[in-house]
Amino acid sequence: MTATIARIESFPVAPRWLFVRIETSDGLVGWGEASLEGYADVVRAAVDQFAGYLMGRDPGLIEDHWQVLTKSQFYRGGAVLASAVAGVDQALWDLKGKRLGVPVHDLLGGAVRDRIRAYGWVGGDDPAEVADHIAEQLEVGLTAVKMNASGKMSRNGSVAELDGVVSRVAMARDVLGPDRDVAVDLHGRFTLATARRLAPLLEPLHPFFLEEPVVPENSHAIDRIVDATTIPIATGERLYNRQEFLPVLQAGIAIAQPDLSHAGGISEVRRIAALAETFDVLLAPHCPLGPLALAACLQVGFATPNYLIQEQSIGIHYNQGAEVLDYVVDTAPLKFVDGGFERLTGAGLGIEIDEKAVRDAASRWETWQNPIWRHADGSVAEW
Repeated sequence: MTATIARIESFPVAPRWLFVRIETSDGLVGWGEASLEGYADVVRAAVDQFAGYLMGRDPGLIEDHWQVLTKSQFYRGGAVLASAVAGVDQALWDLKGKRLGVPVHDLLGGAVRDRIRAYGWVGGDDPAEVADHIAEQLEVGLTAVKMNASGKMSRNGSVAELDGVVSRVAMARDVLGPDRDVAVDLHGRFTLATARRLAPLLEPLHPFFLEEPVVPENSHAIDRIVDATTIPIATGERLYNRQEFLPVLQAGIAIAQPDLSHAGGISEVRRIAALAETFDVLLAPHCPLGPLALAACLQVGFATPNYLIQEQSIGIHYNQGAEVLDYVVDTAPLKFVDGGFERLTGAGLGIEIDEKAVRDAASRWETWQNPIWRHADGSVAEW
């Protein structure tokens, strides 16, 4: 008799993540991550609603379940539902791989590479801090970093603000030298006009890419950034399906950044990757999240030809209350080797979750919210 889905649970855990656990009638357990920063409790409610459909069904019918969860209701899409689907989807792929005794990338066509390069986040409000933080990343073996271009930005970008961005990136380049990379994240904090002013100033420093130069709702204008600079433009952490990626691919971005916990999971990101490849665009998934999201990214990456690099948040400065590796039994599969991750060989997502640690953390959950920033005139600013 085919095993069926017998139990679905979700666990909000520090610092701001949501894990999904699916257990089958014969006791097999799969894990996924539905983290949507600031909305864990809302996504959890969506997962509970999905459970009403999934209970008692065959866990192996991953694509059919994905279709039902994304298309069977009249109102659909958006960050919350896409994240809930992502967590369920990852858990079902984890179950499938464990059932068959193979890593998920084997189920996606097999490995096309042996290792995936990774980058780490660096903070710092002045050049000296940037240099210190980059040195820490280099000490653990990474060869690429990403930094925020700025904190809160005024609407039209003052001379001092733009000079500050250039000074910090210049310090990063000085520390890294010509053989390592620094990506610069504008985080949607810049207006179109300010981003167009900044990009040429950064060109001599050769950033790896400029990320999210405009907020996603202004994606229709991203071609004006693409045409204004030779720096590769990246975006996608707040785009949730291949239909939303199509306009920015057509606009000429160089790097697509879907989030495996926001954009429908492994199933949809594989399709986004294939679509991106037809535009000669590389994949660098967004992942300042937990171990399950990272493992899901890597499983896709090992089977995806146009994969560039992987974001990860091990040791990241804003993980407060818990670290990525706190929730895994064996940290070896997520150990840095030569600036990245070696191919995962364990069944399913390739990592073992410490269920006791997860349940303990969930019992202490406190809702996380990003800060609210305001301009000098009292109006809301982009975080």
